[in-house]
Amino acid sequence: MYWHECCWRRRNCQWASLPRWQARRSSCGCCAAAARLIFGAEMLEVRDLSAAYSGKHVLKDLNFCLQAGEMLAVIGPNGAGKSTLVRVLSGILPPQSGQVLFNGKNLAKLPPAERAQLIAVVPQARSIPPAYTAWQVVMLGRTPYLNWFGQTSPQDEELVHLAMERTSTLELAPRLVGELSGGELQRVLLARALVQTTPVLLLDEPTTHLDLQYQISLLNQVQDLIHRPAGWALANGHGAPGALVVLHDLNLVARFADRVLLLVQGQLRALGSVSEVLQPELLSEAFGIALDVVQNPIGAHPLVVAR
Repeated sequence: MYWHECCWRRRNCQWASLPRWQARRSSCGCCAAAARLIFGAEMLEVRDLSAAYSGKHVLKDLNFCLQAGEMLAVIGPNGAGKSTLVRVLSGILPPQSGQVLFNGKNLAKLPPAERAQLIAVVPQARSIPPAYTAWQVVMLGRTPYLNWFGQTSPQDEELVHLAMERTSTLELAPRLVGELSGGELQRVLLARALVQTTPVLLLDEPTTHLDLQYQISLLNQVQDLIHRPAGWALANGHGAPGALVVLHDLNLVARFADRVLLLVQGQLRALGSVSEVLQPELLSEAFGIALDVVQNPIGAHPLVVAR
């Protein structure tokens, strides 16, 4: 599905179903130059991907796509290869075989700075000097765009302000990282990823060690960004981003994910909508425990419970 940035939420747009090269003018008056593809594009493609540590296979022949404007949740038991997948997609770990493509470009052949303009990562590990302020940490996300002298521009400052405002971290800007709580630091790291203004976000277990209210808040912010990008789509030049999120809590997956990818022993066991993947037999087999999936009495999403 194709949408115009300035009216993608207006389903009555007369050009909504047309590719951008056919959409001369939308019902809201935006011109063809301002029209962008922001939902449904297969931006990130994983093709026959395998990865290994010290000769031991961790990922085996994975094939899937991450679409623009969607949250793809990656689930699976411990040791399934979820974090390894994030490391390969981000370029930290080279694949043993296969390719990771962005709009047809092989990411392995791109220089690090160019790759960092396409993919931003909210990592599981936090190795940030405690003497950095929250503002300085978020500004690190602009590193791929800085000149040879490392000078920031007014646009960089504006994007940092926007990202921290969007993640409710602006009041944390002058505080040192060492003074922040786990939830506050996680939101700062999300803001750092946002200022990279990339079309792809990778989040490796972002809710780990967070209280429930922070888990819900952080995933709400990610969901809001990819489903309602507004001005952020204009900033990155690619439209609504796609987010691949590694999660352990299956009920958070049921609530927030658009699609779900189930990894078992490094292999793709299932890929589809929440209702297609969160099936009792499938989950019980994958996680080695008897699970049921029932209708949530206060919401539309399913509820995963142990028998």
